[in-house]
Amino acid sequence: MSSIHFTKFHGFENDYIVIERSAIPADTDLSELAKAICHRHTGAGADGIAVIEKKDGVDADYFCEIVNPDGSYAGFSGNGTRCAVAYIYKNGWNGNELRLETRSGIKDFTLIENGGNGCYWFEAAIGKPLFSGSEVPIATDEPTDTVIDLPVRLDDGVFLMSGVNVGNPVAVAFVGDFDFDWRKYGRELEVHPLFPEKANIVFIRVIDRENIEIRIWERAAGETAASGTCASGSAVLSALTGRTERTVSVISPGGTTEIHWRDDDEILLTGRADLSYSGVWPLSAK
Repeated sequence: MSSIHFTKFHGFENDYIVIERSAIPADTDLSELAKAICHRHTGAGADGIAVIEKKDGVDADYFCEIVNPDGSYAGFSGNGTRCAVAYIYKNGWNGNELRLETRSGIKDFTLIENGGNGCYWFEAAIGKPLFSGSEVPIATDEPTDTVIDLPVRLDDGVFLMSGVNVGNPVAVAFVGDFDFDWRKYGRELEVHPLFPEKANIVFIRVIDRENIEIRIWERAAGETAASGTCASGSAVLSALTGRTERTVSVISPGGTTEIHWRDDDEILLTGRADLSYSGVWPLSAK
């Protein structure tokens, strides 16, 4: 019986299983592997898998494929890629910088601190946000350069949603507090017809011009304690709508992510990845 060696990291409790592509038999279905190994009761449990493959180093050092717990593929994951880069450093990568190719382009990671015991802090340049309805995407009636405070109707309420694509589609609603069933509404909004590719749903409470607090219902994963793309999208939309500055601390249940939206539009994301454990997954496991 063949098996796969894996290592689990988490970024502020948003956990990913990192696997080297060379360790996976060629005939393995990555979607089925993700569904099995990510299962919280019968698997190792995770918010996704990050499959890494060495590149030639000309354009990128590694390629990272992110697969969600439901077997779907993600364009990008801030925490998932950070976990992947932490794994690469743990296994001997030298130097302070690493270029990681993803489905949404090449991301540049800079090692800020190796805290020991499998804890790494990185700053990642993850690209420029996209705002138009077609780019997020959001199915607006007319083409629009930005989607801000669009009324989205549910059976028992209306939310004013703003959207951005930061490698994945993120749709946010600004709220006064979290004293409502945001999980229920997040679940409904994720699959609303206005979001043709579904969306990461984030509820934002603005604390002041440099701090926001969020709750996350992540596309294809459900409730998560943190998300790099959701933190980035939340910070960018908070700044775009004039609620905050362009440098924001984004507080989630799992921890605080620092986001700086530079004047040239590049998003810098600073956060940590922590080693959980390594293990072996039998391919016959269900």
